Amino acid sequence: MPSSDGRRGRPFRDHREVIEGIIYRLRTGIAWRDLPASFGPWQTVWKRHKRFSTDGTWDRIHARLVAEADAKGEVDWTVSVDATINRAHQHATNTKRVERPAGLTGG
Repeated sequence: MPSSDGRRGRPFRDHREVIEGIIYRLRTGIAWRDLPASFGPWQTVWKRHKRFSTDGTWDRIHARLVAEADAKGEVDWTVSVDATINRAHQHATNTKRVERPAGLTGG
C-alpha cells in the first residue's frame, strides 16, 4: 500500500478503514456523501479511491492477489465463450428509419 511517508501534510488515514469504506460504498451503491461516518470523512474515502485508481494501486493489488491465489492453485483458468447474438430494434439505433413503399408489409 502507498505510504504517506515523505509527503507534506497529514499522514494517511488508516488504509483498512478507508478501503472498508470504498468496499461498502461499491457494495451498497450509495452516494459518496451518504457513506457512514465510521469510515471517516467521505471526501477522504473518495480521494483515496480516486488516487488508487489513477496511480495503478488497485491494478497492482489485483495482480498480486491473483498471483498468490494462482500459486496456491485456487484460480480456475477455464474460459467460457458465449456466441449469443443480440439484435437491437431499428429505433434503438442512430440510423434513419427505412420507409417501405405503400402496400408492402414487413415480416
